[in-house]
Amino acid sequence: MSGDPEGRRELLEELRGHVAVDRSPHTVRAYLGDARALLDHLDETGRGVDGLDLAALRDWLARMHDRGAGRSTMARRVAAARVFTAFLYRTGRIGHDPGPHLSAPRRNRPLPEVLDERETAAALSGERAAGVGTDPAGLRGRAVVELLYATGIRVAELCAVDVDDVDRERRTVRVLGKGDKERVVPVGVPALEALDAWLRQGRPRLAAPAAGPALFLGARGGRLGTRSARRDVHAYLRARGTDSAPHGLRHSAATHLLDGGADLRSVQEILGHASLSSTQIYTHVSIERLTRTYNRAHPRA
Repeated sequence: MSGDPEGRRELLEELRGHVAVDRSPHTVRAYLGDARALLDHLDETGRGVDGLDLAALRDWLARMHDRGAGRSTMARRVAAARVFTAFLYRTGRIGHDPGPHLSAPRRNRPLPEVLDERETAAALSGERAAGVGTDPAGLRGRAVVELLYATGIRVAELCAVDVDDVDRERRTVRVLGKGDKERVVPVGVPALEALDAWLRQGRPRLAAPAAGPALFLGARGGRLGTRSARRDVHAYLRARGTDSAPHGLRHSAATHLLDGGADLRSVQEILGHASLSSTQIYTHVSIERLTRTYNRAHPRA
């Protein structure tokens, strides 16, 4: 299309309108940039849009890879190419859509950061309690951290928990997860004790008419928001000489469960993962930790 810049502009503008449906401005810009790069490649190789087939797509991606594109970038370009070829086929510009036959490289999933078990125990045992008070914010912070670590639930799930969702007799909490899927998660005794202290001494001092049944309340007496919950976690743990985000506590809970002998299916149920593959990343974390211990301790490591 190098000989027809006007036609190329019209094509890309039409593609923009197609891509913009249900996609963010950032994604739209990225996909259009990838489409331009693919068109440049087709021009350079003398194929043109009419010659866009699976071999041309693979050749383009191979060149991108040779130039140092990472896995995430390559995966995005594959997604953009599929959208582009589907658009070209639907608008009659090509007679066959090669996009569905194009495979994407698997993204490298970084291993989640986890707290050491001894570090977690020290932080939650009160050994470094200086700086954390028994005011409502301090009591809430402890209860939030204890519950997140005890259950491995997401911070948004924690903020949505109501008082009646906690069953002290069975030591469980009812959680509404992604896709409005409800699950029941076990809770340890220390977390229940922290919740009792919050409910007796903290929550009544913050409760406002807007509180409703919410378990955790913010400074204005309404349901605690995720941003405030994250601040609670950081403040509580920093005062005890460590730090983690709520999702770090979730990672730590999952890893420590597996280290302690829990089976993968049980951890999947606790975390509320729809797919077992999402839970399997924690086995890699456990193996990595085991390898470090082996290398430090074995005389012939």
